[in-house]
Amino acid sequence: MSSPDTPLDISSYSRYAARMLASRPALAEALPALAEHPVDARWLARRFEIITGTLLSPPEQPSGVCGVDEAGLARALRVLRVEALCAVMQRDLDARAELSEVTEAMTALAEFAVQAGITVLSRELEAIHGVPRNAEGERQTLGVVGMGKLGGRELNVSSDIDLIFLYEDDGDTTAPDNVDPAAANRLRLLSNHEFFTKLGRKLIGLISELTPDGYVFRVDMRLRPNGDSGPLVCSLPMLEEYFYVQGREWERYAWIKGRLVSEVASEPGKRIERLLTSLVQPFVFRRYLDYGVIGAIRSLHEQIRHEAERRARAKPARINDIKLGRGGIREVEFSAQVFQLIRGGQEPELRVRPTLAVLGVAARRGWLAQNVAEELANAYVFLRKLEHRIQYLDDAQTHILPSPGEDRLAVARAMGFPDEASFMTVLDEHREFVAGQFDEIFADKAGGGGHKGSKGRTNASGTGDCECPPELWSECLADEAQTGDLGNQLTRLGFNDAEGALDRLRAVWTSSRYKALGETSRRRFDQLVQRAVEGAAGTDEADAVLARMLDLLSTISRRSSYLALLTEYPRALERVVKVLAGSRWAAGYLISHPQLLDELLDDEALAAPFDWPSFKTQLLLSLNAAGAAGNVEVQMDILRRAHHAEVFRILLLDLQGTLSVEAIGDRLSELADIIVDVTISTVWPHVATRHREVPRFSVIAYGKLGGKELGYASDLDLIFLYEDDDDRAPDAYAALARRFVTWLTTHTGAGMLFDVDLRLRPNGLSGLLVTNIESFRQYQFREGNANTAWVWEHQALTRARFCAGDETIGATFESIRAQVLATPREALPLAQEIVAMRRKVLEGHPNPTKLFDLKHDRGGMVDIEFTVQYLVLLHSGAHSALLRNAGNIALLREAAQLGLIDAKLAEDAGAAYRIYRKRQHKMRLDGVEAARVPAADIETERAAVMALWDSVFAQAGTV
Repeated sequence: MSSPDTPLDISSYSRYAARMLASRPALAEALPALAEHPVDARWLARRFEIITGTLLSPPEQPSGVCGVDEAGLARALRVLRVEALCAVMQRDLDARAELSEVTEAMTALAEFAVQAGITVLSRELEAIHGVPRNAEGERQTLGVVGMGKLGGRELNVSSDIDLIFLYEDDGDTTAPDNVDPAAANRLRLLSNHEFFTKLGRKLIGLISELTPDGYVFRVDMRLRPNGDSGPLVCSLPMLEEYFYVQGREWERYAWIKGRLVSEVASEPGKRIERLLTSLVQPFVFRRYLDYGVIGAIRSLHEQIRHEAERRARAKPARINDIKLGRGGIREVEFSAQVFQLIRGGQEPELRVRPTLAVLGVAARRGWLAQNVAEELANAYVFLRKLEHRIQYLDDAQTHILPSPGEDRLAVARAMGFPDEASFMTVLDEHREFVAGQFDEIFADKAGGGGHKGSKGRTNASGTGDCECPPELWSECLADEAQTGDLGNQLTRLGFNDAEGALDRLRAVWTSSRYKALGETSRRRFDQLVQRAVEGAAGTDEADAVLARMLDLLSTISRRSSYLALLTEYPRALERVVKVLAGSRWAAGYLISHPQLLDELLDDEALAAPFDWPSFKTQLLLSLNAAGAAGNVEVQMDILRRAHHAEVFRILLLDLQGTLSVEAIGDRLSELADIIVDVTISTVWPHVATRHREVPRFSVIAYGKLGGKELGYASDLDLIFLYEDDDDRAPDAYAALARRFVTWLTTHTGAGMLFDVDLRLRPNGLSGLLVTNIESFRQYQFREGNANTAWVWEHQALTRARFCAGDETIGATFESIRAQVLATPREALPLAQEIVAMRRKVLEGHPNPTKLFDLKHDRGGMVDIEFTVQYLVLLHSGAHSALLRNAGNIALLREAAQLGLIDAKLAEDAGAAYRIYRKRQHKMRLDGVEAARVPAADIETERAAVMALWDSVFAQAGTV
């Protein structure tokens, strides 16, 4: 390759360029100037004006404005194509153009040709047949969708263009505005379908017919609905019906890159673009994670590869197909598209068209390792540049690497290599990497798709050989005579309640839901049930795990994507079994949110440390991405999916035993803080009465969230504060608070976020939803004529903290909190108040059993919490260290170090609190609502807590 300072004589490399420059001496002379700047839309318009001596104008303007007719346009476009291709070739081979410049140039040429053709041809047809209009009398235009590389703005230098012709709706042509009656009577009016069919045929001929000046692009219309057997043009209602009734999987892949290449600046163009987007997005991008596409793409690619191999056998020179062969361009494209098809329905930022852009998103979101994405991108750029150099030779639409010899050596040198050998070494490295990555994504990981594996294969619990007898999931279930034999088989597998397990299997086998499954889904379901039996048999609670597994499979059975995920990724199925075996609550959470199955695939994410700033940044990007910004339903689902995924990640680490109870509370609280903060900033633009860009509004957390002890199913105790003198502020912030609560509590298709409790706000349920910060201060300090805070509200304040929103207001709140807690109090009245409140709490949570309630019974967690709150309220004025919202154990330790309580009592009570929390946590995971245990199990801990209580409150009476 030459350097920009020494331009290459492209005629010495390209036989096509040699012919063109030899037959066009003026072009040869002008080429250096033509190649001085990139070929783009402005370059094309300028050259077209020079070639034709005229400018194009929209069809609705008077015909005299445009001086070029169909024949003149056909010649001008062909001349323009030769000039553009030679200029692109010169810049590319001189290393002045990156791949993106080359593909953008060819895309711009195709768009210019289509739009120029519609402009001129529409004007000529309208003069004969009138203007196409819909039922409302609005002008209609031909919508031309560019598919494939044209749609993705990735057109290669000798590519054909895949087009689909659309129009908005049925109707008829009418006389143009301001036309005289005589001229109107001469018009041969048509239906819109007839008009646009004529226009489409003319456009194809204009662009693709071979004339003495050549052609512009070959046109392929086979991607239209029903292919060659379908009408040349179709209305948008017809397209919608086709998608719904007949749309096939491969058409979803094709429409990923579909894009209007006709003009979209006019009102008709804008309408058709808007309507088309609303039809295509739900067809291409499923609302749920769609792992079913893996098998479908694998099957499609096998057909493509087999066809390429068949052609290679017929013509051995085709064995080096860099597009369709192993490790070729198509495999890179499929490796990128799979992320779009699986996740594009939930991740709007994946709804981009260029392959390199998709790889970038996948790497940034962590779905594809950064180094893998970079290697795929490098391979793609290399292969696409090679594709162009092959096509430059003869302007042929080929992807076959020339056989060893003069042409291959020329291609190698044009790629920057000194010889064939070094070139082939790098090419083979790229192809091997691409093929390996493609195989890793699309390999049939379930072992050929059949259930019966080789001997000794690992079962779904990951514990080794334990194969399910085929009779346990077969017609035998419907035969009562087989019950005994089937039960014995289950017993041998390790099921204690074989009869119950058999009843569950039989119930699923005979269910209407199972019978309604399609062929593919039923095949996958059958395989998963058998592996579920195997997986459950390898656990300590085989009966419970099988029941949970069958519940999960029944829940996901109508979502073929989830069935596909578990069959495509046996490792995910192993993890499902472990989750179901580890916790009843976790099993219920997964069954309620089956989209979380996707999280079981990512080993790196599970092992990675929590990076909340990055999580928040990515969440905000997703909420503000194209397709999500301003769409309440989409944004609410994005928040829910993000929250559920992180909760599930914490849960998986919990079940592995890698997080303490305290760490779990911290992580869940940190996550909730981010969700609350992001929700506030996302909701505010939807508030119609907002009066400023950024709200002067804060959320204060109390209770479990305030104390950073949040559990998996905890609600949020919140209050809302604002500081804003604008007269509109109270109403605006009340509207914000209401919307915020709705966003957190509403059940959508993606579930819900949190229940919210607002009873701790000033004056409780009778108080205002939002409170001015100064009013809050007066309420807490019992100033003015308004109602004032009770002691129990100051108790609650010990566990309160700024959570989200305006940090200045948050700092003011923290200052008020410190002042309130440090206010001097008399010991005896305070102790009596707290003992009385403890009595009320006990009465409000009666325990009719002989078991000990870890939280509410005397000697339980509430006693420790009330003791700490008393110490904070009594001694914070003298000991500011107690103002820290550091948790009950840390504050007990601090009080002991300050000499306020006995150190041994503090240590024992703190140890008891830790044990209580751990046992409560485990019981909640096991699905136990009330955490109650045999009293004998915690005699030591209960005695320690009562000793601390008696020491602190002896003078205040008993509960």
